[in-house]
Amino acid sequence: MMGVRETLDADLKTAMRGGDTLSRDTLRMVLAGVKNKRIEVGEDLSEEQVLAVLASAVKSRKDSAAQFDEAGRPELAVKERAEIDVIERYLPQQLSEAETRTLVEGLVGELGITTKRELGKLMKAVMAEHRGRVDGKLVQRFAGELLDS
Repeated sequence: MMGVRETLDADLKTAMRGGDTLSRDTLRMVLAGVKNKRIEVGEDLSEEQVLAVLASAVKSRKDSAAQFDEAGRPELAVKERAEIDVIERYLPQQLSEAETRTLVEGLVGELGITTKRELGKLMKAVMAEHRGRVDGKLVQRFAGELLDS
């Protein structure tokens, strides 16, 4: 079975042959990020580390798209979102908002969290088991709503 890194390489070649410039350019940037992380770490990256690089790329593009929207540059925001779509093909399936809310509600009850001061404890529990599959901002928002009431 091919790992994420090998899949990225294979898909880059396919995009180059097929003339898919968006995928080609996005995959090149992502692979450059993976290579930079490998150099930083000093050894080959695990699948989890490669997925972390991909998640980071998605997060930075989401931030960029939001900033482009605020600055009145919708064409650049659309490009960033298209790149997000390309990268997300390689990430594990994200939990939906409803699934995330259910997860947070369950853990709040299970861990006995009653105040916002214990938010770190909740975040640690969620991320330990579901890193890469949940949006940390959503978890924080739902926890805030639950702990306000």
